[in-house]
Amino acid sequence: MLKLKLLEIDARGRSCPEPVLLTKKGVESNPSGVKVMVDNITARENVKRFGKNAGYKVEVEEKDGEYILILSK
Repeated sequence: MLKLKLLEIDARGRSCPEPVLLTKKGVESNPSGVKVMVDNITARENVKRFGKNAGYKVEVEEKDGEYILILSK
C-alpha cells in the first residue's frame, strides 16, 4: 500500500481562527491531506469541523494534552 506524505501543520500555541486558516491553506497546497497539531479543544473541534465540511475523513489522536488531526481524502 502506498503511504502518502502528509503536509504537517504545527498550530500549537495558536488560537482560532488561525489553526483553521493554516489547515485551509494546507489542504489547498496538498489536497490529498494534512496532519495538524493543536493544543486546545476549541482548535481541535474547529479544525475537525472544517475538515469534515471540506469532505475529508478526520482522525483525531490525543497525546499528552495535545491533539493530532489527520485529514485525508
